[in-house]
Amino acid sequence: MKRVLRSSYRTIRDELLRRISTRVWKPGELIPGEEALAEEFGAARATVNRALQELARTGVVERRRKAGTRVVLHPVREARFVIPLVRQAIEEEGKTYRYRLVASRGERVPGDVAASLGISAGLPLMHVRAMHYADDRPYQFEDRWINLEAVPAARTAPFDVQSPNEWLVENAPFSRATFSFLADRAREEEAVLLELREGDPVLVGERITFLVDRPITFVRLVHPPSHRMVSEL
Repeated sequence: MKRVLRSSYRTIRDELLRRISTRVWKPGELIPGEEALAEEFGAARATVNRALQELARTGVVERRRKAGTRVVLHPVREARFVIPLVRQAIEEEGKTYRYRLVASRGERVPGDVAASLGISAGLPLMHVRAMHYADDRPYQFEDRWINLEAVPAARTAPFDVQSPNEWLVENAPFSRATFSFLADRAREEEAVLLELREGDPVLVGERITFLVDRPITFVRLVHPPSHRMVSEL
């Protein structure tokens, strides 16, 4: 591997994040030590240590004296909150789950989504729209944008057979997220898919996930007005 000279701790941190997010280093795997990383990046061990400490503070890696540094086996989300699996929520209600992909393609991100993710408008992202059903009744419309710089594997992910909700939980670790819940009115496509009239009231959840400061995904989850959200603490 070509040696990079005078790398900053941010450069090292970002490259380590890339390797973790693309599963070059898998959950639970021991990563190279400070000395080896310092040699690879052409940096002082103190610089490498700073990059690793920042990743440890955000819950991406776990450091133990004399045992080295490992990618966390269970992402930090498990300790703070759980990204719900739609399939599981439906099946726990005793209903039959069905998934349908509406569309999946690379598109240039619109300004409002770009602003939410903190990126430049017009960048190419993966745009996936999908439906979730409970007993063959519309349960949730999932309208999701995925940052391909953070999760390049999403470009060829099998969203025709696995929902982006499930695929991302399995393949895209994150260290923090923001949630918003709001009452809204069904947009044209949402109304058709949820078997409503355009402008009918809907319950919307919006979620953005990040790996440290790198945005991963923005999703708008739209439910019929009869939807009820229950959580246990």
